[in-house]
Amino acid sequence: MKILIGSAWPYANGSLHLGHLAALLPADVIARYHRAKGDSVYLVSGSDCHGTPVAIRARQEGKTPLEISEYYHREFCECFNKLGFSFDRYGKTSSDEHRDFVTEFHRKMYDGEYIFERSAPQAFCGRCRRVLADRFVVGKCPVCGKPCRGDQCEACGTVLDPEELLSSVCSLCGSPISFRETKHLFIAISKLESELREYLKKHPGWRRNAVAFTKKYIDEGLRDRAVTRDLDWGIDVPKPGYEEKKIYIWAENVLGYLSMSRAVAAERGEAFDDLWGDDSRHYYVHGKDNIPFHTIILPALMMANGGGWKLPDEIISSEYLTLEGRKFSTSQNWAIWVKDIADRYDPDAIRYFLIANGPEKRDADFSWREFVNRNNGELLGAYGNFVNRVLTFINKYFDGAVPGGTPDAEIGQKINALYPELGKLIEAGELKDALDSAFSLVRFGNKYFDSEQPWVTRTTDNAACASTLFNCVQMIANSAVLLEPFLPFSSAKLKKWLDLDGAWSAKYIPAGARVPFSEILFERLDKSIIDDELARLGNATPPVVDLPASPQTS
Repeated sequence: MKILIGSAWPYANGSLHLGHLAALLPADVIARYHRAKGDSVYLVSGSDCHGTPVAIRARQEGKTPLEISEYYHREFCECFNKLGFSFDRYGKTSSDEHRDFVTEFHRKMYDGEYIFERSAPQAFCGRCRRVLADRFVVGKCPVCGKPCRGDQCEACGTVLDPEELLSSVCSLCGSPISFRETKHLFIAISKLESELREYLKKHPGWRRNAVAFTKKYIDEGLRDRAVTRDLDWGIDVPKPGYEEKKIYIWAENVLGYLSMSRAVAAERGEAFDDLWGDDSRHYYVHGKDNIPFHTIILPALMMANGGGWKLPDEIISSEYLTLEGRKFSTSQNWAIWVKDIADRYDPDAIRYFLIANGPEKRDADFSWREFVNRNNGELLGAYGNFVNRVLTFINKYFDGAVPGGTPDAEIGQKINALYPELGKLIEAGELKDALDSAFSLVRFGNKYFDSEQPWVTRTTDNAACASTLFNCVQMIANSAVLLEPFLPFSSAKLKKWLDLDGAWSAKYIPAGARVPFSEILFERLDKSIIDDELARLGNATPPVVDLPASPQTS
């Protein structure tokens, strides 16, 4: 089966923090599972290099938007690589392959029935003497009354236009703004209401937040949205008369899933159209603030283009992650930067915590105390300890070869049942339950080892001792495969030691197989790091771009 997994594109205007990672990690887990199952996987994402967030950061740093986006794109790639993300393509919206695809997509869409031209208000700051992109406009949300920017209210999730804000001012200088009429292209999303309602109706199994947010947007009345903007950083509008404008970022960044998957198909020599057939399955993974862009905007663009695109099947939309009981704040440096934690800690420990204690269905909190306790108690104390005690015993008393033994029927049944059980949970986006089910084999293995007491039977009943270790090795081997989507680094070690393939099926290690066990799987974390890490929070300046000053600014 063809599997497309689209992981949300982070803005290339600042370092990633742990909240971003918590929302994106499920994509890699799902991709690794489907590959093990034998499916043809397209795990795609990239850096969102266009738009106002990048332009704002460039202005602050005295750099060009291209310099800023390239810097953070490289940093993102390094972070994802260190944490084991297995992208088939991690691109960027500033690449030729994305620009060419979007240009072609929009040109065809403009020829259809859902694109029209009309005048619209354009924010202008008299003091700065410049046209303002949406994010340069700040004010109060007309729905909830809380502070927001000109494209979306983060407090209530409402998608906005700048002219709708109350008490709007320029974010650059704080001056009141005015609005001037300008010509833009719009997509008639309102004409697609019945199609979008029917689409939502066909997916009652989406996560609760995705269903609720999408229904809310439709019920409140879908509004037509501009697909062009007065910007100087972005993709050119492929239509005469619009040479001074760019494609609005929201109308091109979500198309990155399509542009990158087409690039993957070309690399593999596969037919791109095959990825969009009814027998394929598509997952889209993101935080809940991005829900409308994946359940309303992207489907509307696909419908308006008329290219027969398959709409998203699964919406894997996480809730929010807080940090030590507080909301992440990059301005106050109340954040854990991914580039830092990836350098200091075992990537499997980070991945484990963000799945086992992540914001899958409700908001979750990251605390350093809980991170240390989970690493020491579960990864090291349960899983690592089980592997260590079994393989050390075999190397010490059986010359490093798996002893012959009688397969335990209960263990065999448990192993055979776990593969379809975990597969069903992962495919449904129930990753926390899937991880817990995989660890049930580890917990059972520890109890089994303790109850069988091979350290006693080694001298009193050698056959029983051998059978105990034989069955424990089977549990270790299958744990390595079942946990690989979640913990790829430790699983890679075990698969190498036990000479395992990665196929999603029960494994059997024959008697006599060598187990060249040479190192422990996980390191114990000293509790002193809790205070050390807490002291870092809020006491250092956020990461800055370390580039020479450019004479050009946006």
